[in-house]
Amino acid sequence: MLGIEPWNSIIALIQWDSLVFVVNMTTKISIRFFQDREVRAVWDEEHSKWFFAAVDVVAALNEQDDYGKSRNYWKYLKNKLRESNPELVSATTQLKLTAPDGKKRLTDCFDSDGIVALAKNFPNNKATKFLDWFLYSDNTIDGQSKKKAYALFESGLLATLEPGTIKCLQQIHAYIFGGLYDFAGQLRTKNISKGGFSFANALYFSTTLPDIERMPQSTFSEIIDKYVEMNVAHPFMEGNGRSTRIWLDLILKQSLAKCVDWSAVNKNAYLEAMKESVVDSSSLKALLEPALTDRIDDREMFMKGIDYSYYYEEDSPEEV
Repeated sequence: MLGIEPWNSIIALIQWDSLVFVVNMTTKISIRFFQDREVRAVWDEEHSKWFFAAVDVVAALNEQDDYGKSRNYWKYLKNKLRESNPELVSATTQLKLTAPDGKKRLTDCFDSDGIVALAKNFPNNKATKFLDWFLYSDNTIDGQSKKKAYALFESGLLATLEPGTIKCLQQIHAYIFGGLYDFAGQLRTKNISKGGFSFANALYFSTTLPDIERMPQSTFSEIIDKYVEMNVAHPFMEGNGRSTRIWLDLILKQSLAKCVDWSAVNKNAYLEAMKESVVDSSSLKALLEPALTDRIDDREMFMKGIDYSYYYEEDSPEEV
């Protein structure tokens, strides 16, 4: 039986005309989000490119949340394309991906060129919006920093950091955003806000940040309180949430041998709980505690954490 594990060697079935080839691939799994809908992606190390789940792209283009209906529509479209565009169908790559029921199933996938060709079989207004997102998302600062965040797991840096310290957070930020922002890893000197909320005054960082660093981090409640205070500080001009969630997981790992399964944390519920946490962190604690897992050294858990962390930050830049 074919299997797929993030960043491990797998076997893929490549359909070409009427033949099926077995190909070894070194891969990692990513989840992209288009209008809150998941688009699963698999990296092919040998050819240095991503493959994307066709059924997910169909769901995104049709704005369909029912996985069964999207799968049926893809079957219908695939049969139709066998006559009108056999070259596209013949380029299908089947990979085993985790389905909504939790089981791993062979899933039709395309590389980027195939996805572009597939999208052109949908109404122009839908295809254009999707392709604008699909073609440019990897070239943005978010797209590039996300790749660096993936690489953080294999870099060895995390094992050298002292969880809960300001230096630890700065090193995470510098790694992810280095070469993308000239202020990567540097504490901000200007004041910023988001959604009408003003974060901590940078003028007082020399006392505020050491106070946060000294906060206890032995229990789950203490760790979340410390995380909340660091969020209120928002020490960087941009990229605070993405860096601080990794920082939080490092503290949880050291103190409790746990981390957060961010894929189990609803985006809207999390953002609302973070807003409330400024005055009351109980909702945030109630949201995150059930999502704790002991899979602290698991690649898939880390990668999913990065995917969802970037998903939380979509369309929410800091304001100077």
